[in-house]
Amino acid sequence: MDALTSTLPAESAESMGPAPVRPPGSGRARGSVPGSGTAPASVFALPVVTELRLSAFASHRGAAFPLGSPVTLFAGPSGSGKSSALRAYEALARLGSGAELGEAFPDPAGCVPERAKADAQGRRGFRIGCTVQGPAGSVRLDLAVQAEPELRIVGERLTADGRILLSTALRDPGRSCVQAAWHTAGSVAVTRAPLPDDRLGTAMLPLRVSGRTDGERAVLAAVEQVVVALRSVFACDPQPQSMRAPVLPGEGRLRRGCDNLAAVLHRTRSECVRRHARLTAAARAGCAGPVSEVGVEELADGTLRAVIDRAAGSVATPLARLGDGELRYLALALVLLTGPGVLAVDQVAEVPGALQCLTVLADGFDRGLDRRQVAELASVAASVCADGHLRLVGSVSDRDGGAFARETDGVTVVDLVP
Repeated sequence: MDALTSTLPAESAESMGPAPVRPPGSGRARGSVPGSGTAPASVFALPVVTELRLSAFASHRGAAFPLGSPVTLFAGPSGSGKSSALRAYEALARLGSGAELGEAFPDPAGCVPERAKADAQGRRGFRIGCTVQGPAGSVRLDLAVQAEPELRIVGERLTADGRILLSTALRDPGRSCVQAAWHTAGSVAVTRAPLPDDRLGTAMLPLRVSGRTDGERAVLAAVEQVVVALRSVFACDPQPQSMRAPVLPGEGRLRRGCDNLAAVLHRTRSECVRRHARLTAAARAGCAGPVSEVGVEELADGTLRAVIDRAAGSVATPLARLGDGELRYLALALVLLTGPGVLAVDQVAEVPGALQCLTVLADGFDRGLDRRQVAELASVAASVCADGHLRLVGSVSDRDGGAFARETDGVTVVDLVP
């Protein structure tokens, strides 16, 4: 096991330092980009992830990626690590929602850096983290995970203003728990207790901290900020092959693969008239042929199918007849033009929606799209995300998607190299 992971299984959270950042041009991220995640906390009225750190994850080593812009797109050739960066972000989001480690990392061995060697006990692992800015200031979350021979968290650290608020460490490999210590600043400076090694300690801490002291209230504020930011994530990957068949009416919450697109359109057409009109405008700009409206038809068996009305008096075109690129384009436009009440995302119920910012993750944002569609979607994303309640983090191809994204105001492109 190399220097980054050789002490991972027994490492205490206190010893986990900040992810080493490579200088421009020498690491996985190349070039200077705006919105680096170092802006004053007052800029971010709502909790948002402003930096993703991949200290040792898949093909990334010592990488820190800025996510301070409302629209951030990773660009690079195949093999540069775009998808793995978004995979790490989504894994943190799932852990922040209370998911077990195995759910967040279904292929843990694939997360371990390829050249990382196992130690004498056959142990290998990976390390990731993020920074969340918001009302509580800048809060860092760092996580060390053992992937082999068994998946478990071996170290976690939550830090704000240079103060460690929570740390966990695996002390006894024979027990399925880590030893946790969190800031109290009362009659006892630190409280210690065991926590499960298969869940994020930060997400479980509100059940353990009463908030009786100033120190505990500071811990809860930082924890809430991180949990709210991580839970407010919708990972979107439209699957055209599943979007063509009619669907049964439902609750109208768009799923990850957008296979229930028709049911969602049936709802938004009447509930969100203004946004539906913007969707129609986007369809007009990105779909072949004339478009007067994006609509829904109810079939004889009670199912719904989405259609495009071409002109008054003409026969509507079922979306099933559109190409894969057009279907992906419409699905992504719908995601950007709706909100958490329509997307299948479980935000923090105890926090008002106005105090949460939804982040859309879209790997392969430009997959199957032509240049006109990429430019239009980037413009829609920049416009919608400008009010601060929606953010987009995605990936685009290096050649076309990245070039057109760079031409759109409000979009930050992070260049990756293999």
